[in-house]
Amino acid sequence: MKSLIIGVMRGGPSSESPVSLKSGESVSLNLANMPRKYSVRDILIDKKGDWYFDGKPSHPEKVFRSVDVVFNALHGYYGEDGKVQQLLEHFGVPYTGSGAVASALGMNKILSRKAFEKAGLKIPNAVVVRKGELTRDSAIKIFKSIGPSLAVKPAAGGSSLGIKIIHNFNDLMPAVEAAANLETGFPSALGNPVSKLGNVIVEEFIKGREATCGIIDNFRNEEYYAFPVVEIIPSENSDFFDYGAKYSGESLEICPANFDIALKRKIEMMAREAHQILGCRHYSRADFIVSPRSSRRAGQVYILEVNTLPGLTAESLLPKSVEAIGLTYPQFLDHLITLAMEKK
Repeated sequence: MKSLIIGVMRGGPSSESPVSLKSGESVSLNLANMPRKYSVRDILIDKKGDWYFDGKPSHPEKVFRSVDVVFNALHGYYGEDGKVQQLLEHFGVPYTGSGAVASALGMNKILSRKAFEKAGLKIPNAVVVRKGELTRDSAIKIFKSIGPSLAVKPAAGGSSLGIKIIHNFNDLMPAVEAAANLETGFPSALGNPVSKLGNVIVEEFIKGREATCGIIDNFRNEEYYAFPVVEIIPSENSDFFDYGAKYSGESLEICPANFDIALKRKIEMMAREAHQILGCRHYSRADFIVSPRSSRRAGQVYILEVNTLPGLTAESLLPKSVEAIGLTYPQFLDHLITLAMEKK
């Protein structure tokens, strides 16, 4: 039987390119453990937007004619916001991960927050600030209404890039300006992806226990199977699970999490709902904060965001959940490729 040719797409013009390179490398190494079933080819997109196929300069059309399935290991702009998905669909290439619309919704925190709220999922209070529109007076109103601790974050993007937690008013305006001017990509041949986001979300910072839960489609007789909930305990030097903590190994990640059964089931249910609300397919990972028990919030669970292409590096959270249920990493990848081939 002829092996399927799997093109592992990695890199990209996004500022999350370094993580994508690691995800792609991890995927390729694990798929290589199934040589009779899969033949792995490397699809690298550099920061300028130039395409390489097995290390040689190429073009998307030529690349897509040379593979049976694309495993999308890109992160951030172009790879996770629906743009490369549109290209893949144009050429009719099966690929892993969510489609163009779900990817765009997942990347845009403003739109995804609205979708979650409309569906009844609890989200932290927040205000959207457009670039250049925050005055001292409006900043004071925001600080008084949802402060004193705030999470200032770009309206799009991933890996917690550009997020800053502030605890005093004087830090609010500089944090908003920094988030509005965050470089998210690089001028490139891919149509000059947006390099500065503009819109910023100023969100109520809820000090609580961080959790994440992955979802995979059509697995173990469930349409949307929830992986074990992971609890994330940041280092003492971090307010939350930021970019540095994600890839430095400084945080403690407990899988399965030490939540009570009822709380775990609630997080799993919300992860399934979020996956469906955005129209995700194949797999996703949702992030949550569990508030402390108090008179104002009795241990409530808030959804923060959904990652439509979760990191797949050795340090990433989803592979830990995969291992926890006795599934090998190659088996996990094999299931995703099967879903892509079946176009489910």
